[in-house]
Amino acid sequence: MHLRQLREAQGLTLEELAEVSGMSFRGIVYIEHGRRNPSLTTILALARGLKIAPSSLLRVFDTPYPQGERAADS
Repeated sequence: MHLRQLREAQGLTLEELAEVSGMSFRGIVYIEHGRRNPSLTTILALARGLKIAPSSLLRVFDTPYPQGERAADS
């Protein structure tokens, strides 16, 4: 997740993001270092703390499908 880049772009420290998102400092560190995967609830809390849309935290996964492949139809 590109959480660190989003946090730093807003000039927030880990402590500040923890405070505004209602999360623990350690939990954010674990997510930033890839040691923990955030739940949906955590993504919502981080987005609220960063004042961004939750989808912004997931944009790291917005990669085009390899040529010839496409998403399964719903």
